Amino acid sequence: MTARITPRGPVSEAFLEALTRAAPSLADDLEHVVELANRALDSGADVVSDGDLQLTLLASYGLSYGGVVDADDLWEWHPAHLRVRATIEQSFEEQLRARLEPVALPKTDAESVASYLFSLTADKDGPSLARYVAKKATQEQALEFLIHRSIYTLKEADPHSWAIPRLTGRAKAALVEVQSDEYGGGRPERMHGAIFARTMRGAGLDDTYGTYIDRVPPITLASFNMMSMFGLNRRLRGAIAGHLAAFEMTSSIPNRLYGNGFRRLGYGEDVTLYFDEHVEADAVHEQIAGRDLAGGLAEEQPDLLADIVFGARACLYVDGLVGQHMLDRWQAGESSLREQAAVPA
Repeated sequence: MTARITPRGPVSEAFLEALTRAAPSLADDLEHVVELANRALDSGADVVSDGDLQLTLLASYGLSYGGVVDADDLWEWHPAHLRVRATIEQSFEEQLRARLEPVALPKTDAESVASYLFSLTADKDGPSLARYVAKKATQEQALEFLIHRSIYTLKEADPHSWAIPRLTGRAKAALVEVQSDEYGGGRPERMHGAIFARTMRGAGLDDTYGTYIDRVPPITLASFNMMSMFGLNRRLRGAIAGHLAAFEMTSSIPNRLYGNGFRRLGYGEDVTLYFDEHVEADAVHEQIAGRDLAGGLAEEQPDLLADIVFGARACLYVDGLVGQHMLDRWQAGESSLREQAAVPA
């Protein structure tokens, strides 16, 4: 059973409505969705922060993940549906690339790539969501943090797993090694998504996927959608490799702080285990992802270096926006979540 998703504008409204019908009859309806999306894009929509377009993408990718929207399975690869996805994806990717100014690239050997990525992801002074949660977050804010994280983390590792059949050699072996840990090494109760579900239950939250989609802002959807876009498009395999490297390199220390924050608020191991698990695991994963995945891919396919760097920088940029959104709202004495109302946002 999936949660009902409330549309956030004309594009997602038309798309979600079309999903209620049998896939073979949808071509005309989806052409209308494409027209609506093009109209929004032509008017200058900022895809990264547009709730209507991001929700449409989330529903589209949800057809491949499952557990996001109830729809005919024939929908997933329906050509008319893919036109909707591609229309929004093109602008999403273009806008992300435009926001990240060109930078000098490292050499294509694995050590140079890893060194570059470790430097790129090194902890910088300034506002930190993890430090705020560790030292200042109220119980309500800590629960909001879990709700934001649930959009990706209940499906943890899945976006990056799309890349496995698209890689070869050293990079493929490295990705499989990391993902094996993410999926519990063959123990379903140790899958990181399952451990996070336990965290949500321990904190008194609903761990059913989709329960909180209506509550999170567009930038939270954009973070998950960006991973999905990178993972589901073979041409962006370099970007998903770079994304995972940056993701792992910025995980270990923040997760230690998150765990400390929840302990400060009185939560026990049923809530903190997820964060504690990632302190050690991701300290190992970052080495594998930096050298063997991203570095190995750059050595094997040097033409993907620019996309590897793009994926890493896009990860830091978008996830930084998510964290800054939470900090700004909390420091203003406001909730970081949307009100549960059927209004565009």
